[in-house]
Amino acid sequence: MKTQNLVKIANVTAMVTMLVLVIAPLAASAQLNIPSSGNTGLPEDSNISNFILRIINILLAIVGLIAVLFLIIGGFRYITAGGNEETAESGKKTIINAIIGIIIVILSFVIVRVIANAIK
Repeated sequence: MKTQNLVKIANVTAMVTMLVLVIAPLAASAQLNIPSSGNTGLPEDSNISNFILRIINILLAIVGLIAVLFLIIGGFRYITAGGNEETAESGKKTIINAIIGIIIVILSFVIVRVIANAIK
């Protein structure tokens, strides 16, 4: 019982640590954009389609990072299964689902790029 609780605590700690390590560089490189009076808040050389494209790319990057995080978690579960077939199977399923997620993110990125280039 205590071992299972310790494993759960270790898993949650690992996920939180990975999330912090992924988000910290993004937060550190954030820039402050204070609009001047009369400005709409968008950069002057962009239009709404470039703004939407930028938002979609940021969301795809975040989802891709989450998929890679799940790939790492699944690998960790699979490696540390210790002969427990249920844990190993859970790790395998997590790895497979994470790979499917990464493929979907890559294909989504390609589709967005193709459509953006066709519009321009």
